Amino acid sequence: MGRTRMSADTTSSDLKKTPLFDLHQELGGKMVPFAGYAMPVQYPMGIMGEHSHTRTRTGLFDVSHMGQVILTGDSYEAVARAFETLVPMDVLGLKEGRQRYGLFTNDTGGIEDDLMFANRGDHLFVVVNAACKDADIARMKAALEPAVTVTPVTDRALVALQGPGAEAALAALTPAAKDMSFMDVATLDLDGVEIWVSRSGYTGEDGYEISIPEAHAETVVRKLLAQDGVAPIGLGARDSLRLEGGMCLYGHDIDATTGPITASLGWAIQKVRRPNGDRAGGFPGAAAVFAEIEAGASQRRVGLKPEGRAPMREGVLLFKEAEGGEPIGRVTSGGFGPTVGGPVAMGYVSADLSQVGTTLFGELRGKRQPITVHALPFVAANFKR
Repeated sequence: MGRTRMSADTTSSDLKKTPLFDLHQELGGKMVPFAGYAMPVQYPMGIMGEHSHTRTRTGLFDVSHMGQVILTGDSYEAVARAFETLVPMDVLGLKEGRQRYGLFTNDTGGIEDDLMFANRGDHLFVVVNAACKDADIARMKAALEPAVTVTPVTDRALVALQGPGAEAALAALTPAAKDMSFMDVATLDLDGVEIWVSRSGYTGEDGYEISIPEAHAETVVRKLLAQDGVAPIGLGARDSLRLEGGMCLYGHDIDATTGPITASLGWAIQKVRRPNGDRAGGFPGAAAVFAEIEAGASQRRVGLKPEGRAPMREGVLLFKEAEGGEPIGRVTSGGFGPTVGGPVAMGYVSADLSQVGTTLFGELRGKRQPITVHALPFVAANFKR
């Protein structure tokens, strides 16, 4: 699920603070503005160290800036059918205790935000991106109320525990976490504190996202950090981890002008909501999305592997030939992939040039350098299925 990229500016007094702000400072977090909040971009371990630590042990991320929202109505079925008017996903068929990736679309079939939604039995629990949450909440209220009540959750923190040691760390404090599989959701007890847990994350590693009552957030996080191998991780490593994992960053890899098929997110649209499905269409921009499904997109999001050591970052133009010709695409996210051991990127290219192994050229400082279309993800996912 995408997040907007952090700014390098210094923290200003008008930034919002998460319930863990004081703890970040105590732990040596370097705070930067991010989606209107003061957030840690890194800790003394440094971005490279934090990235590797998450891949090999366990990282703990503060994601409390994201939007948590509860949707309630006469029944789960009523809420699900209403929510399907906003997303091209199968909400009605989602089993209780399960979560799914979703997209808000607009009238032209573009992506207004990506999100997670969970069937919590008597309600739908939705998590949206920090920079989009005010617009997303307004969108849901305008479309769903009064039949469905849209309630922003403003008194809970949200953290992510990610890495191969995540299960052992959380299960040491609440043993039932061990029984959860990828995309399961559950309400668990952690030393008398009710936590809402999903087995998911934004790194490609196994792990959990944990919603904690604000009054207990710091206490719970300190207990997690006390577990063997758990370290605090900032937004810098979060960005490099999700890039290696082939995950979109909203506002960069996907936006309101990008359709799901162009974005290579067609897998997220279940058969029941596709053309000829039992509940086909009924969401904003359905005609445009269906046209893309049937005719194919003219451009596609792909993985990109630059040759050499120089990263190709967002905005780099891509060409078919080493000299001449018009751009056939551009890089939308790029940087150094510590696990890969070299530069990695994602971007959009003409559909006829989107096959893995195709050599293209990225223009860096006026010179074109080879860049190869690469399969996503760069680092294989480590989810517990």
